[in-house]
Amino acid sequence: MTSTHTESAVRGNQLGTLSVLAWIGDPEEGHDIPYLLAYSLGDGEDGPEAGEAAVRALLEKTGLPVGDVVTDGTRMPSLPVTVLVEAEQAVLTMPGMNVQCPAPPEWVAAADELGQVYFLFATRPWPEAAPGRPVSPEQLQAFAGDEGVLTSSAHCLLPVTKLRK
Repeated sequence: MTSTHTESAVRGNQLGTLSVLAWIGDPEEGHDIPYLLAYSLGDGEDGPEAGEAAVRALLEKTGLPVGDVVTDGTRMPSLPVTVLVEAEQAVLTMPGMNVQCPAPPEWVAAADELGQVYFLFATRPWPEAAPGRPVSPEQLQAFAGDEGVLTSSAHCLLPVTKLRK
């Protein structure tokens, strides 16, 4: 898995570098849900704490609550968050930002089959997962499976969109 990034101007440059990872659990173990994780590296102006506050402000502006509530974006056509899946890429669009990341073939297949992805936007920075740097399954599990990260993230089911042909 390799992260990609974009810069966003939400709350000035406090947000810093945003990255997105696409992964899927082990289908043989019944974990065939496609996940999409967005996070900041915490490298924005005023440091990681300001970056976390900027992420929270972005999520609030977008209408995504932080905590253990899962927003069902598949039933909310007006939700300003979309994920486009095309050519082994996942493109996340939110107000003021557009982030693209490579998606493994099994992730794309699961997203196509289910017609949705489970999106998490972590408010806690993850500087170790810098763009272009491989992330091991153990590193991903340590971050995305951490209870503090999970309870301070926004959770949302997003419908998969495709380019019209």
